[in-house]
Amino acid sequence: MKRLFDLISAIILIVVLLIPLLLIVIMIRISSRGSVLYWSERIGVDNSLFLMPKLRSMKINTPEIASHLFSNPDQYLSPIGGFLRRYSLDEIPQLYSILKGDMSFVGPRPALYNQEDLIELRIQNNTMHLIPGLTGWAQVNGRDELSIIEKVKFEVEYMQNQSFAFDIKILWMTFIRVIRKHGVSH
Repeated sequence: MKRLFDLISAIILIVVLLIPLLLIVIMIRISSRGSVLYWSERIGVDNSLFLMPKLRSMKINTPEIASHLFSNPDQYLSPIGGFLRRYSLDEIPQLYSILKGDMSFVGPRPALYNQEDLIELRIQNNTMHLIPGLTGWAQVNGRDELSIIEKVKFEVEYMQNQSFAFDIKILWMTFIRVIRKHGVSH
């Protein structure tokens, strides 16, 4: 049921977001040099690697680390990067990853390949078997404000209570938090 929901919803969203996506692509092209898409190497289900697309919100040659680790992440943002990240518009291309099956709408956010501390905690708590998500229980409970220990605790709670109804609740909470820019530090 979850996979069918992911497929149908991703197709609908791609159609609905096609025109806004094209406008964003034009804005990225006009405002900064470099590729419109950024392919990030991420950790997927069972610690497999996959390439996750994002709209480029950072300047080219930005170090490849989790953005919360930057002392001043704003210095790396492209001219429209702050806007894209504030409203999570940079995440739209991840609909491709959902169609492909590398991601789901709901699950733990996929770790960067070099986030060893997060990956190790997920292994210890057995959450690495969850399909990574566009959003998740940790994102709606703090997002950038949470430590990795707190994030993994929320992932464990999600794993223990996984259901279609819980996923719908998380999607609704995500929508509200994105609109209100809740938990976004950059």
